[in-house]
Amino acid sequence: MSEVPSHIGVIGGGRMGAGIAQVFLAAGARVAVVEAGVEAAAAARGRVASGLEEAARRGKLTGEVGAVLDRLTLVGTPADLDPATALVVEAVPERADLKIAVLTAAETAVGADAVLATNTSSLSVAELAAALQRPARFLGLHFFNPVPASKLIEVVVAPETAPAVVTAARGWVQALGKTDVVVRDSPGFASSRLGVLLGLEAIRMLEEGVADAEAIDAAMELGYRHPMGPLRSTDLVGLDVRLSIAEYLASTLGDRFSPPQLLRDKVAAGELGRKTGRGFHTYDQQPPA
Repeated sequence: MSEVPSHIGVIGGGRMGAGIAQVFLAAGARVAVVEAGVEAAAAARGRVASGLEEAARRGKLTGEVGAVLDRLTLVGTPADLDPATALVVEAVPERADLKIAVLTAAETAVGADAVLATNTSSLSVAELAAALQRPARFLGLHFFNPVPASKLIEVVVAPETAPAVVTAARGWVQALGKTDVVVRDSPGFASSRLGVLLGLEAIRMLEEGVADAEAIDAAMELGYRHPMGPLRSTDLVGLDVRLSIAEYLASTLGDRFSPPQLLRDKVAAGELGRKTGRGFHTYDQQPPA
């Protein structure tokens, strides 16, 4: 059975980055999370620790939380990554310029055999690869929120990605106890392209008064056996994140991905979903940022 690399780097310690760090720690790796600033680093560590404690409560963690957490380090910049790092996963916000900046810095810090991956849900992997010195060692690893519970990781293959890198990445996905789907680099890949389109149509139905949010979600959950309706899914992803992805897909794939005005209005009002306590549904408790 495949094993994860012994040294992993994760750039970004937000909800997604912390989740990625958690699953690699649980699989036995040493993980360095890149997060600038003392407060941000402490918050990232707290997210990982909280996730590991929850996994332990559910009987999903092998070993003591403290011993697993001992394999986590926090560093301030990608340049601080250990040269022995075999895999770096970038999990910063969906801005191509920011992703390129952290990926190029990481590529300089780690060895020539290291694999770099982006967790982007929609941006062109090939465009990010074009900024790197070793594009053959780069691909997309699209994790899903919440990372520990999700069973899927999209392996996104750019034109220059080496076949051996794809094979290695698929093995690492399996070592995490997850399932890979391999897709060609294309706007939105498979998951975001379909998921966003469904979510946007659900928002249009709500906007047009076809049904309320509870009914729209129940129709997909009960009628089509979706584990979560498209509006609750949008709340989980974040309305601001979904708006950004929709705007990108509209620019690359056409008007069918144009964001509804209701989505724009809610983002402008700060109703971003679960992280703010209100989106298309209302939530009593806000999860950690």
